[in-house]
Amino acid sequence: MFHRIIIVGNLGRDPELRYTPSGTPVTNFSVATNRTYTNANGEQIKETIWFRVSAWGKLAETTNQYLRRGSRVLVEGRLVPDPATGGPRIWTRQDGTPAASFEVHAMTVRFLSSREETEALAQSMGNAAPVDDLPSEEDEIPF
Repeated sequence: MFHRIIIVGNLGRDPELRYTPSGTPVTNFSVATNRTYTNANGEQIKETIWFRVSAWGKLAETTNQYLRRGSRVLVEGRLVPDPATGGPRIWTRQDGTPAASFEVHAMTVRFLSSREETEALAQSMGNAAPVDDLPSEEDEIPF
C-alpha cells in the first residue's frame, strides 16, 4: 500500500527547528491552502485548510534556513494519522468550535517564493503583519 499527498500553500508561521535526543534535526511548520468557490446561492466562499508539516534530517535544516512565514511552498509527503482516531487530529478551538488538523511527514519541499520575495516579506512583516491569502486567526492552529 502507498499514499502520497501534494499540497501548495503558504507558511502560517516561521519554521521551528529542534533536535531529537539522538541528534536528528526536525523542523515543524504549518501550511495553509486556500480554495475559493461559488455556492448554490451565488456567494463566493473562501475555504482554508491547515496542514501541520514535519521535515527530518537535511530537509529539516534546509527548510528552517530558507523558509519564513508567508513563503509559498509545495510539499510532497505522506499523511500521518492520529493514533487515537486513525484520521486527522481533532481538537476544540478557544471559542469552543470543533476543528481538525492534518499532519504531513514531508519527503520533498519545493520553495516557490524567490529568495528576494522571502527576504522582502520578512523585512516588511516583522512577525506581526498578516499575509495576503492567509487567515489572521493564527491562534486556531493547535501548536
